[in-house]
Amino acid sequence: MSRARILVVDDEAGIRQTLRGILEDEGHSVTTAADAVSGSALMSSDEFDLVLLDVWLPDRDGLELLSELREGDFTTPVVVISGHGNIDTAVKAMRIGAQDFLEKPLALNRVVVSVENALERNRLEQEVRELSSRLDPERHLIGDSDPMRKLGNDLELAARAESRILITGENGTGKELVARRVHSLSRRSSRAFVEVNCAAIPEELIESELFGHVKGAFTGASGSRHGRFEQADGGTLFLDEIADMSLNTQAKVLRVLEEQRFERVGGSDPIEVDVRVLAATNKDLEGDELPAGRFREDLYFRLAVIPLHVPALRERREDIPALVDHFLRRFAAEAGRRPKTVDPAALERLVAYSWPGNVRELRNLTERLMIMAPGDQVGLADLPPRIRGKGAIAPVADDYGSLKEAREAFERLYIERCLVAAGGNVSRTARELGIDRRHLYRKLRAYGIDPGREK
Repeated sequence: MSRARILVVDDEAGIRQTLRGILEDEGHSVTTAADAVSGSALMSSDEFDLVLLDVWLPDRDGLELLSELREGDFTTPVVVISGHGNIDTAVKAMRIGAQDFLEKPLALNRVVVSVENALERNRLEQEVRELSSRLDPERHLIGDSDPMRKLGNDLELAARAESRILITGENGTGKELVARRVHSLSRRSSRAFVEVNCAAIPEELIESELFGHVKGAFTGASGSRHGRFEQADGGTLFLDEIADMSLNTQAKVLRVLEEQRFERVGGSDPIEVDVRVLAATNKDLEGDELPAGRFREDLYFRLAVIPLHVPALRERREDIPALVDHFLRRFAAEAGRRPKTVDPAALERLVAYSWPGNVRELRNLTERLMIMAPGDQVGLADLPPRIRGKGAIAPVADDYGSLKEAREAFERLYIERCLVAAGGNVSRTARELGIDRRHLYRKLRAYGIDPGREK
């Protein structure tokens, strides 16, 4: 076990002296504090690898202090100590972020094992976060513009906290990517990341999807099923398109956030979970949804503890060359081919284009160019008319080999634009197009348009 810096916070001088002796014999550096005020000050001013924290302090409850620390950006592992230990106290300590629970009188061997395990677990979690970031390029935010640097800085600070985060931004800007990045940088990175697209689940099924159900709860419930909250226990739950959730479901989600417990549909047994909730929306909750009564104010304030806004692509045009290069390399690697380059004139048009579909639209176009553009370089002639020519909004016949190709290209573009106009809401888009929602979903799959990704 490598040398670590450990803080002991306990009001009993004998305990502080004993722990200092044990841990220094193991090769660690030990600092002590006799109360919550001095312990908290040390944690704020210095960096430690581990904290041993007593529950019963003269000036404050140790668990309250731990809870407050975890609400901020304090991620140092904590082992809780109590002279009046019981199962409820131990469970509460673990739920608010303790690595372990030690009961007085302290067994010296147990102390050494607990400290070693806490330090090793923290080391492994850091390795997992680093490896995940290196191995999965899609978890990185691409771009060095001022808006993206600000988002990256805010994101890293928010990830280290346990607070809930509301991610806002237009469709296709990459809200899901931001949520995954938050999870990968958090202390929950080794646990599950569970996503729910609230707009894609029918109202009659959303409660079962979130909370699960018991056998016989409704027609077709042939067995019990775990909901997304249970699947995310210990990890992160991402509620995408949260503004498309009904007021009735919003009330039930609010209750879970407040109590960290729920019942399955058709069940009566309470189920407790430890879940960090991230939410995202392309709608203006404060300006539109709250005044119109379509979104609960109390749920909004529960979710928006830390707001993160993802800028539209037109607000960070200087990032477009890097994004194009990234996507070309990605799709080339998937196809086992050399990545194409982009002619300067074509790149200039890509940068000038307004990108109503944001990064998603750019990604889809780049994939198409990697497959369809002849030669090793993408030229101006390879770009669609809406990008190549000023003000062009639809394909022209000369760009396609057949009427079928031209018709499909126009239909895809028209659907994409209707989706953007409808704020990404598939049901609203289907009504605007005058077609059944299921038919629209088939069209989206056929054209590779996925409104549930990279919001």
